[in-house]
Amino acid sequence: MPSSPIRKLAPLAEAAKREGVKIYHLNIGQPDLPTPKQGLDALKSITRTTLEYSPSEGYLSLREKLVRYYHKFGIEVTPDEIIVTAGGSEAILLSFLACMNPGEEMLMTEPGYANYISFAVTAGIVVKTVTSTIEDGFALPPMEAWEEAITPRTKAILLCNPSNPTGYVYSQQELAKIKEIVAKHDLYLFSDEVYREFVYTDEPYLSAMNLGIDDNVILIDSVSKRYSECGIRIGMIVTHNRLVRDTIMKYCQARLSPPLLGQIVAEASIEGTEEYTEACFREYKERRDFFIKGLNSIPGVHSPMPHGAFYTVASLPVADAEDFCRWCLTDFRLEGETIMMAPAAGFYRNPDLGQNQVRLAYVLKKEDLQRALYILRSALKAYSRR
Repeated sequence: MPSSPIRKLAPLAEAAKREGVKIYHLNIGQPDLPTPKQGLDALKSITRTTLEYSPSEGYLSLREKLVRYYHKFGIEVTPDEIIVTAGGSEAILLSFLACMNPGEEMLMTEPGYANYISFAVTAGIVVKTVTSTIEDGFALPPMEAWEEAITPRTKAILLCNPSNPTGYVYSQQELAKIKEIVAKHDLYLFSDEVYREFVYTDEPYLSAMNLGIDDNVILIDSVSKRYSECGIRIGMIVTHNRLVRDTIMKYCQARLSPPLLGQIVAEASIEGTEEYTEACFREYKERRDFFIKGLNSIPGVHSPMPHGAFYTVASLPVADAEDFCRWCLTDFRLEGETIMMAPAAGFYRNPDLGQNQVRLAYVLKKEDLQRALYILRSALKAYSRR
């Protein structure tokens, strides 16, 4: 089981905080924007005298609201085709367990969300990667690379769209190529679309649910990022495939029920929050524009422009980004402040890749991002003089 590249340096950060050091967290996708008032009000006004189990698939009222939510994105499903989970994390794990046997193979791009590997290890499945490069802005690798990676044991492809950690958004043409290879080899397509609200391109967003390969697609979703509700742990599995749903439900019944309080907050947050969602979108887009411009103004730093989510992978003028990230937490201080970043090597399967890269999350207000950029610039200067 690999260590999380997002959290592996947390003990060093906690030690620095105990010394009174202020840390600007660029390492983790924890939004600082407020949760919708509707969700907070629902939590405060709970009148239940017993906090009971919910149905294993989640409350019907929540799933009905999700049906209307998905309709706005051209995703047509019924409540029965939605299973509520304990966050997107459980949605991923249960999908792996239901669709794949131990020893079977799944393909994904690298760099990719590191916890996919952890869930794959838990499920006993083998992850093989095709590499996207910072030079190409982390675009979809060519189809030849996918075909070369497929073996008789390959059962699935996983995409994150928009991507964590790169912020890349796959075009309709790229998704059409993925559809072709999924259909050709009759694979499952796990599509993690939790950042669909944050797409900054002019091209309309296309869900894997609309590729015309209904029985192959397993949609992974979560309210964590779009409503700043990471802590309520509510995610969803959405699929037209009845057999997959029936199998997943066996696991859901074994774990009894998804979080009761989280479902209450999530349900209250879905409708009547359009102004909130638009404000969050504008804020993240402004942060993106400001932050990426600032990164690329630092000598030796390069970041492609991410087209979605609120992450970027940037290359630094260092040989070992993990050592630099550690040093920032243990040794470097600028007026009692420092920054925390996620070494990007942990998002690659190939140990030779990403050594000079970091994943950065622009989830702080612009004033804090400006300060973090100044600290990064100063730290790189000091690190080069060691």
